[in-house]
Amino acid sequence: MSAHLHLNCVSKSFSTAHAPALDDVTLEVPAGSCTAILGPSGSGKSTILRVMAGLDFVSAGQVLVDGTDIAGLAPERRGMGMVFQRPLLFPHLSVLDNVAFADRVGGASRTQSRRNAAAYLDMVQLGDYGGRSVQELSGGQEQRVAIARALAAKPSVLLLDEPFSALDPALRADMHELIRDIRSALSPTIVLVTHDRDEAAAVADRIAVLHLGELLQHDTVDRVYNRPASLRVARLMGGLNEVPGRIADGAHHSSIGRVEFDVTSASADGRSDAAATLVVRQEAVGVRLLGGDPGIDADEFAGTVTGVRNLGPRRMLTVTFSAGDEPAVELRAELPPGQGVEIGSRVAVRLPRAAVSTVTMAGHRA
Repeated sequence: MSAHLHLNCVSKSFSTAHAPALDDVTLEVPAGSCTAILGPSGSGKSTILRVMAGLDFVSAGQVLVDGTDIAGLAPERRGMGMVFQRPLLFPHLSVLDNVAFADRVGGASRTQSRRNAAAYLDMVQLGDYGGRSVQELSGGQEQRVAIARALAAKPSVLLLDEPFSALDPALRADMHELIRDIRSALSPTIVLVTHDRDEAAAVADRIAVLHLGELLQHDTVDRVYNRPASLRVARLMGGLNEVPGRIADGAHHSSIGRVEFDVTSASADGRSDAAATLVVRQEAVGVRLLGGDPGIDADEFAGTVTGVRNLGPRRMLTVTFSAGDEPAVELRAELPPGQGVEIGSRVAVRLPRAAVSTVTMAGHRA
């Protein structure tokens, strides 16, 4: 139930569209891993999954499973299991027989197929539900049955097309835990399509960021969040901080001051003095109130709070910095509960070096 999936220079165009739905996408999903494909509506997320499944054929490129090109094969010959946003269960079959369906189609006896199905129902924690009608199930239970049915077919790759988007937050968290349990038990290769950054981070090893049919970055969850390859990636991942400035002497210079960051070279294009935008996650920005003694540490920067917005128990601060003739710049900082700071307060801001990255105007991370 585990295979290496490789999309090689895949493009997909539809006759009614002006732009390609997928534009020269190359993507590697190692056997036993989970990649989340993340992007806004219209980015090509569902198209890429349909191309993998064979529901849409590629206009160019290859779909390789363990090195074999399956781009020309019909869906039923690809060894893919797919779970959609709607469970699409068979209403005339019991829960157990829904899960046993693939084995029955494959020629297994009713007894054997039901025995196998019961094991997968146990895996999705619905072992006692086999005799029920699917119409008696809740939405979350229906999706568990749909996942069990897909797994019972023993696919080489499991494809999940936003299967949890219609569930409430508590049920979604339960489903994320279920996927982790399934990965621990079976180590399947999984591709999950989602528009939810938190879901991608909770379930996947790696995130592939897709926008307008273009693959912008495919990397570990941590690197996609904290080392975005471009400003488009930073924005799609919910980053709020973009500080214009220049790279010189291995640091970023702006109205905030000199900010050092972890790099292997001064800038991505090799110049020692290049225009670049500093990016840092709002959750990583540290803030402390400056009291009567306005002194700051060497790795801190003094600014003024110009905005406060409540985010439930947390607060989003806007801190403004200005220095000489340089244009004023702003940073967003998300504070934990209990840290009260008001507009007009002078604060010291700390930017953890490991959380800071820069993006050159050409769009490459420095």
